[in-house]
Amino acid sequence: MSGPLTGVRVLEITGLGPGPFCGMLLADLGAEVLRVERIESARASDPAKPATNAMYRGKRALGLDLKSPEGVEVFLGLCEQADALIDVFRPGVAERLGIGPDACLARNPRLVYGRLTGWGQDGPYAPMAGHDIDYIAIAGALEPMGRAGQPPTPPINVLGDFAGGGMLLAYGIVAALLERATTGTGQVIDAAMIDGAAIMVTPFFGARASGFWGERGTNMLDTGASYYEVYETADGRWMAVGAIEPQFYAVLLERLGLDAAALPDRNDPANWPALKETFAGVFATRTRDEWCAVFDGTDACVAPVLSPIEAMAHPHNLARNGYYTSHGVPQPAPAPRFSAHPLTHPPAGEHPGVDPVGVLVDWGFDPDHAGTLHASGTVV
Repeated sequence: MSGPLTGVRVLEITGLGPGPFCGMLLADLGAEVLRVERIESARASDPAKPATNAMYRGKRALGLDLKSPEGVEVFLGLCEQADALIDVFRPGVAERLGIGPDACLARNPRLVYGRLTGWGQDGPYAPMAGHDIDYIAIAGALEPMGRAGQPPTPPINVLGDFAGGGMLLAYGIVAALLERATTGTGQVIDAAMIDGAAIMVTPFFGARASGFWGERGTNMLDTGASYYEVYETADGRWMAVGAIEPQFYAVLLERLGLDAAALPDRNDPANWPALKETFAGVFATRTRDEWCAVFDGTDACVAPVLSPIEAMAHPHNLARNGYYTSHGVPQPAPAPRFSAHPLTHPPAGEHPGVDPVGVLVDWGFDPDHAGTLHASGTVV
């Protein structure tokens, strides 16, 4: 694929979701991403089949024995040809393997060494295990989520793992590559999901300082307000309402068949529960699709709540070619879009073993040496 990052080479140490997601974002923009997988899992994969993990799309793959001196030397040789590296190990693991920042940058001072962890490279929690729910909890992102009088509601793991993790590291890598164009040298990036989750909550601090944010579930943007809420329809589905501005609220009322003069003032939070009850009663009279017909094309700021699979078939997403299917796996198309590069759909990712010798040769290894490494089982 061509894109703004065409010509950039990235090594991705395969791990759980955030690391592959970071690599996918870079590959979607044209970077050449080589997925380096542990030899044990690489041997268990089927090279005859395309990878069904959407986050592997557009990537080549290589199985590598990082516990052998030969495998470490191969990795360092790959680093010599790379522009960036995605390290998903816990702090200290890469160093113990002999592929930490010092070793890699000694071989290639221009390398951008990206480290992606939950808690960061330092601090008392750095060596601890964790998951998205833990990172967003400590970052202050989980507590505000949910309804009044109810426990915090954990979202799916997009905030810490993907937005605050993989996407933040991709942002950091691109920034470091831009700086390298001026300085000529690479650097190490410490991308921690706890930091990324905290950054995502930045607007909350401004709202709180301005006196516009109270307890969970009582505010305009957290299901407190009647005009920023989800309502169940006659068929047990849901419509999302975000009619914040007065002019949009007026369209909402008109389409619901409600008289603004007969309703309590929406600017008084004390009236929100009564307004919610009124809106809920009206939304319950029609199906979701019937309400779509009522609101589509208006400025009421009302939309159907769709599953990921339903989203693929929505007319707006179809018109923008927002999704595609590769080898039976539906997935979102690359984003954002660039005027200099037409939107294309990446091919499915490779499993290790498809062409290990060819991968090494393409990354600067002598063909005979590459063949020997494959024959010895150092790479698959």
